[in-house]
Amino acid sequence: MKRNILTTLALVVCLCGINGYADSNAKEYIDSAVVKCVNSDYEGALKDCDKAIELDPKNANVYSNRGFAKGALSDYKGAIEDYTKAIELDPKSENAYYNRGFTKCNLDDYTGAVEDCTKAIGLNPKYAEAYYWRGNSKSGLSDYAGAIKDYTKVIELCPQNVNAYSLRAISKNNLQDYSGAIQDYGKAIELDPKNVNAYYYRGFAKGNLDDHEGAIPDYTKAIELDPKNAGAYFNRGYAKGYLGDYKGAIKDYTKAIELDSKDADAYANRGFAKEQLNDKSGALEDLSKAGELGYTDAYKEIKRIQDTRFQESGAAD
Repeated sequence: MKRNILTTLALVVCLCGINGYADSNAKEYIDSAVVKCVNSDYEGALKDCDKAIELDPKNANVYSNRGFAKGALSDYKGAIEDYTKAIELDPKSENAYYNRGFTKCNLDDYTGAVEDCTKAIGLNPKYAEAYYWRGNSKSGLSDYAGAIKDYTKVIELCPQNVNAYSLRAISKNNLQDYSGAIQDYGKAIELDPKNVNAYYYRGFAKGNLDDHEGAIPDYTKAIELDPKNAGAYFNRGYAKGYLGDYKGAIKDYTKAIELDSKDADAYANRGFAKEQLNDKSGALEDLSKAGELGYTDAYKEIKRIQDTRFQESGAAD
């Protein structure tokens, strides 16, 4: 078995511009809040925003920026309330819709996130970040075809966006378009030659096309860039085993186990590789450990090997 693909998303929100304030005293606090957000002093930014709202309670940007600070402090529900208030005060605030959509995505409210990002796009059809997060939200809803369309739009607007290529590749992989995924990972690598995940997942996609020889160099590069990448060792071990290099597979599975001693699959696969080299005792030991760690088929495989040994012993007699 190979390691499954996981999607990791970076989180980005937008601060609103500081213009058009009705109260000059409020502007001083708002300017200060923006600076504090930029410097990651979110608690201080909240206090400044609270004071600005007291002085200018009808200013939509103040609520948006307070929502930004709350989101940075993981108060996502509070952030949504502030973005909603900003939208109430300024229904044409594309940033407020986008930020609320992003925050909903962070709470796994993908449907709500799609709706808000769509509204932001309606207000600004060239809003690349809104397409990006709508794509992420569609992916969360398993609408991979829709996600691909949004990531494609991001690439059209921002051709150097590495993450858009990588995430479009993941959506293509989920639709079993492995060749398309490989092309996108290749583009991500072209833009960022040190992109560990792009090498790792391109190797995974190649493996899905049974191009295990091509997968091995990608996993090797991922390991070169991230020597503690247990998944890369594991999947390179799988590729080597598939190609009959059982000694190489055992070496990689051993390294994966060194990095993650609770990896039941690595013990199981190392056991199968040892069996192929006729190291039945080593295979049984690894499968027993895999069973302890929760590998469900371990004891069935142990019985199979023991039965085989018994039959071979009987035939020898």
